[in-house]
Amino acid sequence: MRRVEVLPYSVEWLEMFQEESEKLRDLFENEILNVYHIGSTAIPNIKAKPVIDIMVEVTNIGEVDKFNNKMEQLGYEVMGEYGISKRRFFIKGGDNRTHHVHIYEEGNEEIVRHLAFRDYMIAHPEEAMKYSELKLTLAEKFPTNIAKYIEGKNNYIKAIDDKTETWRKNI
Repeated sequence: MRRVEVLPYSVEWLEMFQEESEKLRDLFENEILNVYHIGSTAIPNIKAKPVIDIMVEVTNIGEVDKFNNKMEQLGYEVMGEYGISKRRFFIKGGDNRTHHVHIYEEGNEEIVRHLAFRDYMIAHPEEAMKYSELKLTLAEKFPTNIAKYIEGKNNYIKAIDDKTETWRKNI
């Protein structure tokens, strides 16, 4: 059973991202344009599930499937689009997840959305702390129900996504 565990921020998360991003760069070689640390582990000082979210930007999403065997050799489970069109998603660690890799083709609007969310939270630490506390509350309320935990965050994330639109236009 997958437990919902939210932990205090750890500098180790950045190191884990850097280590894994090097492996991905080596694996995908010329297909990769950029590798980004996204999600809560990329936001300093907030609590998060200790799962490193990595977003990879590639030139051609169709080429990614050719690397599925190599991703499996790195310990990833191949999830395909996993509910988001034009994405490739990989998870590492099974029920004790350590990494998620989200791959998008350059120009995909999800790239901008994920980066804007991360950057907005970093620029607005008071908002990041609210998000941190919400996640902790949800983890305590739904310790074995990841679906309810995620559902509980959805409205807050949508509200932040709306705020990022205005914020990005004014910076």
